[in-house]
Amino acid sequence: MQKSIERIAGESEGVSYEFPLFRFAGTDKVAPSAYLQAALHAGELPGVVAIDALMPMLAKAEAEGRIKGNLTIVPWANPIGRAQYHFGEHQGRFHLGTRTNFNRGFPLLAAPDTALLPDTTLGSVDQRLKTRLVQLSLGHDIVLDLHCDDEGLAYLYVHTSLWPAMADCATAMGVDAVVLWSEDTAGTFEGASIMPYQNVPDDVAKLDRRVATTVEYRGILDVDGALAAADAEGLYRLLVARGVITDTTLHTPGPFAGFVAPLENIDMMPSPRAGAVLYDVKPGDRVAKGARLATIVHAPGEADGRTEVFAPQDGIILTRRSRRIIRAGEDLLKLVGDKKSTDARSGTLED
Repeated sequence: MQKSIERIAGESEGVSYEFPLFRFAGTDKVAPSAYLQAALHAGELPGVVAIDALMPMLAKAEAEGRIKGNLTIVPWANPIGRAQYHFGEHQGRFHLGTRTNFNRGFPLLAAPDTALLPDTTLGSVDQRLKTRLVQLSLGHDIVLDLHCDDEGLAYLYVHTSLWPAMADCATAMGVDAVVLWSEDTAGTFEGASIMPYQNVPDDVAKLDRRVATTVEYRGILDVDGALAAADAEGLYRLLVARGVITDTTLHTPGPFAGFVAPLENIDMMPSPRAGAVLYDVKPGDRVAKGARLATIVHAPGEADGRTEVFAPQDGIILTRRSRRIIRAGEDLLKLVGDKKSTDARSGTLED
């Protein structure tokens, strides 16, 4: 294993940002390669601790000569967001300087060629970080971007061109659900990882062996040693299943047992009023159309001070908010419906 330090110059003299990069050299030049990063949204830590638990497993595989493909690991991909605090509260989702989501605005290339990327010496510091992350990841067969939701199940976002070929990965990782998408106009990191392969020859795209996904490891408070160990084992199983690592003790993943739905089936359920949220459902619950999902207490103590929110269709609760205070129009949860939502959204679901 080789460790190096990446440095991103700040926007004033004497300021810079650093993050560590770990590389494992594979012994087989034709084996698939993999890139893993965590905490692009810098406060989302389940992926960070999963990588921490994975590293000893990789070190053991390296010592035993079982790493066949090149591996690049970025345990904390966003030093800018990691340093952002406002009145004592960590702010890791948006760059405070540009008000841009750290997982938006990545360059969407027409082909997998780093020569097409913007100049890494130009632009705002968050944009230069994004360009560098694409530089580091582009060309790998497997690209995993580890995130988490507020409160939720473990699930993957997968481009339709990679499904069902990626079903073995979902099984190996032990996730509960897969959300399929086809359009990226916002420039997510996942989009930057898969869109360059959409309009190139098959021998370049190699979609049958390609993996690109945003991994949502449950909720933001699920930073736990046992969960980290389980997630690390899932990552390891994926790397073995796809031939990056050899391990004869593991079996080939079976069929995916979770549920799969297109992004257009998701109802986000905007709150009709501002107030306190009383949930009737939790992630994983199956609900019927018309079931009460939550109550908004907007005028406490008054006879008409509560507003109820009901399911617009049958489906499964994928996520809900971790905070119980809400403004009118903010989304309450993600309901994965059995049918297309009447409020179907293309591209990203949230800012």
